[in-house]
Amino acid sequence: MASTKDARMPLLDHLRELRKRVFRASVAIFLASGFGWYFYNTIITTLAQPVCDLKAAQASGSASCGSLYINGVLGPLNLQIKVALLSGVIISGPVWLYQLWAFIAPGLHRKEKRNTVFFIAAATPFFAVGATLGYLILPVAIKVLFGFTPNSLNNLVKFDDYLDFVMRIILLFGLAFELPIFLITFNLIGFLRGQTILKPWRAWVFSIVLFTAAFTPTADPLTMMLLAIPLILLYFMAGGIALLVDRRRDKRAQGIQTGVSSIESPTPIGD
Repeated sequence: MASTKDARMPLLDHLRELRKRVFRASVAIFLASGFGWYFYNTIITTLAQPVCDLKAAQASGSASCGSLYINGVLGPLNLQIKVALLSGVIISGPVWLYQLWAFIAPGLHRKEKRNTVFFIAAATPFFAVGATLGYLILPVAIKVLFGFTPNSLNNLVKFDDYLDFVMRIILLFGLAFELPIFLITFNLIGFLRGQTILKPWRAWVFSIVLFTAAFTPTADPLTMMLLAIPLILLYFMAGGIALLVDRRRDKRAQGIQTGVSSIESPTPIGD
């Protein structure tokens, strides 16, 4: 019984660690959702801009704003809750990304854990850049999609569906821009080498294009390429940085093995 219990301990420890990380991420999302609840009107007026000027419609007392509408008795409350929760997920992105990495980090050596500083420092700005890019391409994507509406027909869009569409693009772009951070971090801890990253570059490019085609909410090729091209460039950038890190690491390892950083030139024997 003792041996069986000892064999199960590592799994139980991992489950406890997972529970702790999920709990902390959930608390962060919940607290950040308070920001989305408080600034609810500001958020929806900003997100609605690609479709209609909701702020101007509210100021003029208009009963409608373009093709957007809310349906049902609980529709307004459900919309505000959804805006708050989705805003909490985006705002607390750096926190739950760190919790994800912290769940992996206990399996690393002490020296490898030092490289988590790079992940923490780089994950936040890359997520922010990706989310910002996703928001900036919204008007283009919506204009292309609305262009398929037949003439003489009104395209009424439920605000809940529109919000899901917007948040999916923002989250997708934010998470996609974490790809080079994970690749470089895995290289720094010695899990992946630069050649391993770049050798199957054709498969990586195909996978990135397939990923954007499968998970981008829009069916237009323009939006997919606006995500795929930066991801491909970031992939090659991460591979290039990994090669430089490998070259430096190999040179250091060779110096340790030989006892010198470089081979000394032979000393001529005097006559």
